[in-house]
Amino acid sequence: MSPKAPSAPRKSPGRPSKGRAPGRPGPDSPDLRARLLDAAIACFVREGIAATPLRAIAVEAGVTPALLHYYFGDKEQLKEAVISERVLPAFNQLREPLLNAGDDVCGLVAGFVNGVGRLVAAHPWLPPLWVREVLCEGGALRDVLFERIGPQLPQMMTARFARAQARGEINEDLDPRLLMVSLVGLTLFPAAGAPIWRRLLQADDLDFDALRRHTLALLDRGLGMG
Repeated sequence: MSPKAPSAPRKSPGRPSKGRAPGRPGPDSPDLRARLLDAAIACFVREGIAATPLRAIAVEAGVTPALLHYYFGDKEQLKEAVISERVLPAFNQLREPLLNAGDDVCGLVAGFVNGVGRLVAAHPWLPPLWVREVLCEGGALRDVLFERIGPQLPQMMTARFARAQARGEINEDLDPRLLMVSLVGLTLFPAAGAPIWRRLLQADDLDFDALRRHTLALLDRGLGMG
């Protein structure tokens, strides 16, 4: 009679195999790249790009630093991935409707205000990241504004405002360049500072849609368009 083959060892119930920790994605997980970018953005908003080591991002994502290196190499490449895959596409979503506004200055202003509202709703990390990394001295995204976003959005809108003013459609006392500054100040900055002004003014009842309506009404009177 042949000796009986030893049976395979049984796994202890409830005990994970040694491959990876429960809840951590494997290196072939289809959504892992997006998860790593989400983790990077969360850390960048919280600590700033310069102050965030790759290890902190790995901890945020629940992966090893080696896996982060596998996907992005070094921190500079990870920052560029955040810019090219998250920041620039977000602003492109704002830019496309504005290009279609043509010479309608009312449509251009409304498109910007409404577009920023949609942008903030879809990407709530964008305003605080913008304030930290563009407005603050030494911010890691300031060159992105000057070299990659500025020519496509603020400069384009400023030129259209100047042409509308020449046609007599905008208050002649306004500077088209400062009008662009005012639009940013009335949209992105209130979104970034919402936790502060809501608490300070006991304004938890005001959502971003209320802010959008207020901004459009304010601009309509100030621009003399209605």
